[in-house]
This record gives sequence, C-alpha cells and structure tokens, in this order.
Amino acid sequence: MTLPPATRLRLTADWIVPVTSPPIEGGAVLIGADGRIEAVGAAGVVPSPPGVPNLAFAGAALMPGLVNAHTHLELTGLAGRVEETDFSAWIRGVRQVKADLSPEWFRTAARQGVGDAFAAGITTVFDTGDSGAVLPALVELGGAGVVYQEVFGPDPGQCDESLQGLRSRVATLASQARGRVRLGVSPHAPYTVSGPLYHAVAGFAAAEGLPIAVHLAESPAESMLVTRHEGPFAEAWNGRGIPPVALHGRRPAVARRSPVAWLDAHGVLGPQTLCIHAVQVDQADIETLAARQTPIAHCPRSNTRHGHGVAPLVALLAAGLRVGLGTDSVISVGALDLWAEIRAARRLGGLTPGQALGLATLGGARLIGAEAESGWLGVGTFADVIAVELGHGSENQPVESRLLDSGPGNVLATFASGRPVYRRGAA
Repeated sequence: MTLPPATRLRLTADWIVPVTSPPIEGGAVLIGADGRIEAVGAAGVVPSPPGVPNLAFAGAALMPGLVNAHTHLELTGLAGRVEETDFSAWIRGVRQVKADLSPEWFRTAARQGVGDAFAAGITTVFDTGDSGAVLPALVELGGAGVVYQEVFGPDPGQCDESLQGLRSRVATLASQARGRVRLGVSPHAPYTVSGPLYHAVAGFAAAEGLPIAVHLAESPAESMLVTRHEGPFAEAWNGRGIPPVALHGRRPAVARRSPVAWLDAHGVLGPQTLCIHAVQVDQADIETLAARQTPIAHCPRSNTRHGHGVAPLVALLAAGLRVGLGTDSVISVGALDLWAEIRAARRLGGLTPGQALGLATLGGARLIGAEAESGWLGVGTFADVIAVELGHGSENQPVESRLLDSGPGNVLATFASGRPVYRRGAA
C-alpha cells in the first residue's frame, strides 16, 4: 500500500497548545503539502490560502500528537488473557499465549494497534516485539517511531545462536523501514538475556547504527536475580541449568550488581539505549544512567498493575534524564490510554499540567533526539496534530488542565505528518 500524498490543510480550534510556548486562544495551524507545519498562531494571522480546506474544531484544542514511549502493539486484542499476579508467572503466561498465535494473527493485531493508537491521539510509538509485524504496519498506515526487534537468550551458551537470529530478522526488517519509522533492537530484559548476549547485541547495534531498548530494573524479582541469584527468576534459571549472572563473564567495575550496573558493565547503556521502567533504581543507579545520558520510558500504570513499586520520577527528572511516558501493552494495562499515564505521572512527580503534557509529547520526542522536528507545534515541525474535545463545565480552568481530563474518547481527529489518519465517527 502506498500512502496518499499529504495535502495542504488549515485547522482551527478554540485553543492551540504548542507545548513549547503558551496556549493560543482562537488559533489555527496551516499544514503544508510536505506534511510539515507552515504557520501556527492566532487564527487572524495564520494565512488562509485560496483552495485550501479549513477544518474547524469547535469546543476543542489542537496539540501535538502524543508519543507513546513504550508499547507492544503486536499484543493488541489480548487484554485480560493473562491474569497471574506473580510477575514471573505472568511473563510465562504471555509467552504461552503468544506461542499459540499465527503470523497472520500478529499482522492483524499490529494494524489494529496502530489504528487504536491514532484513535487515542498517539502519532508516534516506540514499540518492542518479536513478531516483526509492527514495523510494516506502522509504515503502511503512516505513523512514526522506532520498532525494536526483540532478542532472547538467558543461557550464555545460546549467545551465538540468538545473535545470528537477530541479525537475520534485522536484515529482513531493515528493507521495510522507511519514512519516519526506524528499526532498533531490544535485548529483552536481565531475566531473559545473558551477559554475553547483552555485550554482543550492544556491539552489533553500534556497528549497524541501531538504537536499543531494554526492560530494566522493572521488578523486585529481576533485582533479586541479578544481585543475589534468588527469587522466581533464579529458580527458573536453576531449573534450566542456566548459570547465575555472576558467572556470565563481565562484571561491574564496583562490587554492586544492580541491573543498571550489570548492563553498564556490558556496554549496553548510552544515549541511544531506551531504558524501560527503571523502577528498582537507587541514587547510584540514577547517577550511572545520567552519566551515560540514557533515556527512560516511564510506565506508571503498568508498574502499578504488576506491583513493581513506584519509579522515582522526581529524582530521574532532577538528574537531567530524558523521560517520556509509555502505556506498555494492553495485556498489562487493558487499554492504550496514554492520557491516564499523563495523569498518573503528574500525581507522582508533582508536575504542572503543562509539564505532564510535555512528557507525553516533546519529552517522548527527546528520547530519540527528534525534538527539533516533532513533539510540539511550530513552523517546520512535522504536522502531527490532534484535535481534543474539551469538557463542558471547565471553561474557567486553564486549557492544559482541561486537557488532563481527556481520554481516547475525547480525540476528535488525528493528523500524522499532515495526513488525516483518524476522525471520530468516521469509518
């Protein structure tokens, strides 16, 4: 499928929320045929060229499309399928469910997931998965983001085989990545990836210029495995004859063996490595992450759902780390609702409404170094724009506060790179 070319459009609404500057009452956005913004500001000063359609959104605000910093769109449709409360048992349940699904099922789920994202006001996703279905779906439907191909192998003896499999998948997917969709790699998590495999994938990614994503410091069970070789993950490793982390070769330069220190010892951390969750971290870990300029995908509702604890959002931001917000998968949280994550992050971090919205827009763009041209509304940025219905009875509140009460059902329209990809009530 070839996407139709973008056409010039003029959008107007009661409010414009650019994110990088104060809200504009009675504003307009002019979208160019190249899919970028030509003008933004008060409606009276934004040109209205002859022949250019004007779409008016009364009772609504225009703002940048949301950036979902972590999700698994290949799992769309599986909400409620795995109910185990123990995290290690839940992980096994997810693997069992996935094992019974066909490639065609994943392709259909991925396309539905991209459509659901657009309907929720999300125009950019950082997705991890192993089916290979999300990247072509995101390209075909006109989204943006990074799709990280997962790799697994907790036994050091699996390293060469796992790396060879990853190379093969990357070679296939690389030919399909185009436009604003990039390919990355994801050595999944410390309980599913050995030290040698982490080191090998980090080297492969550096050689190929691929970004990395890793689930890190997510659960107490993960920390128990890495620091003491105890807990449910350690028991699972023992049952499979997998040696403890301490015997995997490279070790931290200091005595600490936290998950963060362990990945740092294997050369995984850096500006191009997205660390997902970062719940079980202390001040020393935060200093390591800051020193490596490692971005963080914060998923507050998923952390709560699995009982992982509360990520130290205030400390992460105070350390100058780039932080964005992610939903995780629907199998974790039930719905692709980044608005709920924004509200949760605001409560956790004591953020202003504008700061909270910023984490899910410009903050997400910063994770991959795309802040110059996405995550905000300005001349020359990509026209990722959403129209959000403002609730009645809250007219006296600042518009950013009114937006915080929104959910996917409040999204009236979504434009990705200037193309209309969702309109409420339309087929």
